Amino acid sequence: MEIIKKITKFLFGNLAPDTNTAQDIALLGMRLILAYVFYNTAMEKWSDMDATISWFGNKEWGLGMPFPTLNAYMAATTELVGAILLVVGLGARHISIPLIFVMIIALVTVHMGHGWLAIGNSMHDPEIAERLSKAKEILKANGDYSWLTARGSLVILQNGVEFVVMYMVMLLAIAGTGPGRLSLDRLVHSRRKG
Repeated sequence: MEIIKKITKFLFGNLAPDTNTAQDIALLGMRLILAYVFYNTAMEKWSDMDATISWFGNKEWGLGMPFPTLNAYMAATTELVGAILLVVGLGARHISIPLIFVMIIALVTVHMGHGWLAIGNSMHDPEIAERLSKAKEILKANGDYSWLTARGSLVILQNGVEFVVMYMVMLLAIAGTGPGRLSLDRLVHSRRKG
């Protein structure tokens, strides 16, 4: 039992260590950004779980994962529960670990083969520049290009590891530091002490 206590203390320290105001605001910001991301990815999966399961399992046009039903439900549930816990800052250190695991799976199965950038850079990649130019040509000739680009430029989604790595780094910061004083973890910890 003593070894478990030592490992837990080593991995998680205090549930809510002392932080300053700037750190608290930064940790809250990271938690809210991550909660937004994980809530949206969870709801996308839950909104059509049959399609999610098919995508997880299909080897031709999907991820080709084993046990697609189990993996789809586990990923969607982890993301949804993680989003809720991150918003309120309850068990934030602990939920960060399974969320990092979900991100590692996403990195390996979806993003790794597409390079670093999430959005292709036409200034540095001639192939992306050519594809983007051709897409603009087609849209200008056959569609309302002004309407299509009124809210932003046309881009090519490269789907690289950029965002996944950023989310993992943010989760590691929360796992290592805790959620900060603006959290239920801090409230629970202070009540236990007092």
